Amino acid sequence: MENFIIKRPIITEKTTEFGRHNKYAFVVHKDVSSAEIKKALKKIYGVDVLKVNILNIPPKLGYFKGKPSALRKQGYKKAIATIKEGQSIDVIAH
Repeated sequence: MENFIIKRPIITEKTTEFGRHNKYAFVVHKDVSSAEIKKALKKIYGVDVLKVNILNIPPKLGYFKGKPSALRKQGYKKAIATIKEGQSIDVIAH
């Protein structure tokens, strides 16, 4: 069930810098709440989650050769989890 909630970690330059502040970003299922995300992270990674911020990223218009196309980039739900000081998540290993 937890794999259904947390789809994948987001690994970019910006989210890598979040790790210095004990924050990690994940793409999550669109119908889950903060409490469900906390429970899933506790079970999968074994860390204490202090806070979860959720952002809904809207779908965007696609472009081909500089012109708008009929293809659209899908929207998704992003969760930024703040974990307890001294703990870490190895997102690359999972």
